Amino acid sequence: MTGPKPPRQPRAVGHAILRSKLARGAARIDDLRTSGALKLLFPRSRSSQMLQAVFLNTAGGVTGGDRLCIEAAAGAGSHLQLTSQAAERLYRAQEGETGTLDVHLRVEQGARLDWLPQETIMFDAARTRRHFEVDLAPDARFLAVEPLALGRLAMGERVKTGLLHDRWRLRQEGRLIFADNLCLEGDIAAHCAHPALLAGHLATAALLYVGPDAEGHLAPLRDALGPLGGASMLRENVLFARLLAPDAFDLRRPLLPALRGLCGTDLPRTWML
Repeated sequence: MTGPKPPRQPRAVGHAILRSKLARGAARIDDLRTSGALKLLFPRSRSSQMLQAVFLNTAGGVTGGDRLCIEAAAGAGSHLQLTSQAAERLYRAQEGETGTLDVHLRVEQGARLDWLPQETIMFDAARTRRHFEVDLAPDARFLAVEPLALGRLAMGERVKTGLLHDRWRLRQEGRLIFADNLCLEGDIAAHCAHPALLAGHLATAALLYVGPDAEGHLAPLRDALGPLGGASMLRENVLFARLLAPDAFDLRRPLLPALRGLCGTDLPRTWML
């Protein structure tokens, strides 16, 4: 006869809300609210016209039962850049529990928003679902990168099982212009060894750029990504790319120049640490 199940541990909950506005020729904070495990820092940007925000998860990572939410909006004419303080870590989850991250982004008329988190490092038996919703004005510009590492090669780590589900939906004036789903579940090691998925590589990144100058970035982006990357115009003004690498260190070598080209400026200092 088995005893009662131990109570589930309380887990991290965090919510961050940020909105930028254009005032006196530069992007400034219009609204800011944080609670729980999510915090926002505002280092001095190298661009006097851009507002840069660095988000951090004080829980130290994501595991089963965590509930995190980020809402950000670039107000009309402003430039908002969001990045992470360090690589996010997805840790082993208890049986039957899944961590969640919901991200809601809005880019208004004549504005630009850059979503530039550092790598997500997934550990064995992690379980996480991430949902990204983006709403764009007709003339908005949007840049997003999502790098992923399955363990750390230098530490001898391997991800055998777990769950990672990423769901992206981008709409422009309510019309769906981009949708992407990534689902790794079950025997992740076997799935990622398949040549149609990661072909044995342990790191990958997705890049998305939306803007009227997107097609002009296509050729330089392909050159920067090299033989393990590919980029294409999915539709007018929508540029998408994927990149593979043996591990997170090798992923950064082509990814950093690719991002610099799409940003048009230096990357956030946190990427250089």
